[in-house]
Amino acid sequence: MNPLRSLTTRPLPVQTTVLAAALFMTCCMNLSFFRHLLQTYGSSPAALLKIATVAVVLTTLSYTALSLASFSRTVKPLLILLLLLSSQAAYFMDTYDVVIDANMIQNVVETNLAEVRDLLSLKQFTYLALLGIAPSLLVYHLPLRPQPTREIWLAKAKTIGIAVGLSILLMLSFSKFYASALREHKPLRFYSNPTYYLYAVGDYLASLTFKPRTTLQAIGTDVRLARRESGRRLVIVVVGEAVRWDHLSLNGYSRETNPLLKHEDIINFPRFSSCGTETAVSVPCMFSVFGRTAYTKHKAQNTENVLDILQRAGVSVLWRDNNSSSKGVAERVLYQDFKSSSRNPVCQDGECRDVGMLAGLDDYIARQPNGNILIVLHQMGNHGPAYYKRYPQEFEAFTPVCRSNQLDQCSQDSIINGYDNALLYTDYFLSQVIGFLKQQDDSFQTALLYLSDHGESLGELGLYLHGFPYAIAPETQTHVAALMWFGSHFPVDRAGLQQRATSPYSHDYLFHTLLGMFGAVGTVYQPELDILRGLKSQRG
Repeated sequence: MNPLRSLTTRPLPVQTTVLAAALFMTCCMNLSFFRHLLQTYGSSPAALLKIATVAVVLTTLSYTALSLASFSRTVKPLLILLLLLSSQAAYFMDTYDVVIDANMIQNVVETNLAEVRDLLSLKQFTYLALLGIAPSLLVYHLPLRPQPTREIWLAKAKTIGIAVGLSILLMLSFSKFYASALREHKPLRFYSNPTYYLYAVGDYLASLTFKPRTTLQAIGTDVRLARRESGRRLVIVVVGEAVRWDHLSLNGYSRETNPLLKHEDIINFPRFSSCGTETAVSVPCMFSVFGRTAYTKHKAQNTENVLDILQRAGVSVLWRDNNSSSKGVAERVLYQDFKSSSRNPVCQDGECRDVGMLAGLDDYIARQPNGNILIVLHQMGNHGPAYYKRYPQEFEAFTPVCRSNQLDQCSQDSIINGYDNALLYTDYFLSQVIGFLKQQDDSFQTALLYLSDHGESLGELGLYLHGFPYAIAPETQTHVAALMWFGSHFPVDRAGLQQRATSPYSHDYLFHTLLGMFGAVGTVYQPELDILRGLKSQRG
């Protein structure tokens, strides 16, 4: 006899099975949710009583949703799928304290194999085995009692009515507590499992399904490049990955993380904020015309960006990527993937280095005999959690280093050491980009713009990585590194820009700054959002 089947000798009603699953997920897959509740309300007897009512309400909500979607033939597949997914949601929330919202779902959909490989761990498989596979096997082998359709719906109506009534009674009995939780501590609900990530999945699918597809909207069709007597411009934009401003020694960090850049004529921007807290939002947002407050994925997908405008105006545009992708930004310009050794010559042990994106770049430039050139280099940078993989061994200046992707099992010092070593490699990479531009200085007016896409949490307040909803994200995830460098012939008042650099800026400025750097004129260009406005010099 199958030991799992022998656990019960009597077939169970569908509703009983669903209730057991909902109770199991509340008790075993919501450690982060209840931890945040305890941190917010304390552990006094009165607080524990209120938190206990939250456990009941969460169970009834999960039960109600599952009950409405479950029938005799669908209940087992549905519960098994939900148990497997919820076990992984629990792992990531418990391990990294992340929030699984619609943007995080988008990140999951758009991730690649290398990023998935960096996240795999024994602890993750333990969560999957104990919280996902084991209860799924039990559900699979449980005998269910056949029930007529009428009986099923009567049972649903009865049990759902009891569940909803109990929730309402508890919420009314502790109305002040629930009013406070819902109004003043809204982020708490982001950790409820599976209710919030299921809502996030629905939100993400709705954004794909219910928003009408439109033809690509052309913008900036009247943009023209201002005539110059002489001089072609070569601009390289480096899109960094997960670099927070306060770990740059250029910004006063106690460690020397910019030993090479400090010897260059860098214009550093210490008050730069990101458009989002994840690559999937920040990268398309920074190249779009909308700015952070007006940006949506749908609008960005269906509207031309600054690369499209410049290419139409006659600029040769190239995007080279050593990260996951351009997130749709480079759909209509020349795109080259440098994430594998088939194109990137600097790869070892499955990790391709950012510096490989410079290979053959001089040949590309030589094939553009006329006009201006814009090159975007999308870094792997400080992509976590495996920071120790982001740099060659010779850049390991700070030790000991966390060599695990389970950051909660490493000391904060070892996590920061790995992160800072990766910054040392970015410092080297940017110095190599500047060196490359210097070699082109006799033929072009050259410039470099470096902007990180978002910041990173390194254990502060128990948070790791990035991706928190922007409204509640800590500054470590939204305050990013940014800098500029100009060749000797680029017509810009460096002294004036140096004074201006201490003002607050954001990703919203990139669109118009790029247009201004190429002398673009047109109705879409807003000079007040051009960092270089009014700073032309007589050079060049």
